[in-house]
Amino acid sequence: MDRVDLFRIFVCVMKCMSFARAAEMLGMPRSSVSAAISELERRVDARLLHRTTRKVSPTQEGLALYERCQRVIAEVEVMETLYRRTEAQPSGRLRVDVPGRIGRLITPHLTEFLDLYPRIDIDLGVTDRWVNLVQENVDCALRVGKLQDTALIARRIGVLPLVNVASPTYLARHGTPLGPDDLNDHWGINYPEPSGRGGQWEWVEERNVRSVRLRCRVTVRNAETYIACCLAGLGLIQVPAYDVRDLLAAGELVEVMPEHRAEPMPMSLIYPHRKHPPRRLTVFTHWLEMLLKQYVDVRA
Repeated sequence: MDRVDLFRIFVCVMKCMSFARAAEMLGMPRSSVSAAISELERRVDARLLHRTTRKVSPTQEGLALYERCQRVIAEVEVMETLYRRTEAQPSGRLRVDVPGRIGRLITPHLTEFLDLYPRIDIDLGVTDRWVNLVQENVDCALRVGKLQDTALIARRIGVLPLVNVASPTYLARHGTPLGPDDLNDHWGINYPEPSGRGGQWEWVEERNVRSVRLRCRVTVRNAETYIACCLAGLGLIQVPAYDVRDLLAAGELVEVMPEHRAEPMPMSLIYPHRKHPPRRLTVFTHWLEMLLKQYVDVRA
């Protein structure tokens, strides 16, 4: 069997963690999948998988080879399409990861993209956790906040202006803060990094970022719960303006301290380094960037 075919089978088994599920996905007999893994282990002279009657788990050698196989397969896919006519329709599956609240912005428009590119399938992950693109085989991700992984390619879309908000219920009970000096008498909602600012309340003063730690009794892990806790009157929050635009218009939330907003948060598209990214990735990232620019400040 061709080496690349062995790599593809191995990658599929690693994703499924099951010979039976991998065989179903590949349209092959389970025995052929098992034989292919055995042949690959023989060729690399290492045990790649621990096998039991109920599950499969990778060895250290298997994990190392898995990352390399994904890169080899990606390069092969690029080479296979490198000299095709540029007008040919891009095709294949894209794994994309976006934060939860931004997922709500994207999904109503996905039909438009899929109609434009009928041969592309989207596997959309929606989570406020910052996934590891290489380890989790994600083609591209959208991140809000300062980037940490410099090994990835990043394209900044713009910045998200932030607002300070509270519910009318909270303000009726605790009063309205007029400036940072009032914050010692108030409560915040803790939203840890990388998606939020934790217990630190930030504002820009004379071009410098200032901060103070608010008292917090509630910690959350996603933006939906962050906003829901604010609506319930549990504390003040700092949040992208687009997230609460309708709630502010309806009077369900109230902006406070508008002269003391936090520094805007950068929004970036990131993807692993590839000399020749597949066209499906290129057209999707361009489409996504155009869609999201209506929510960001592109001048920053």
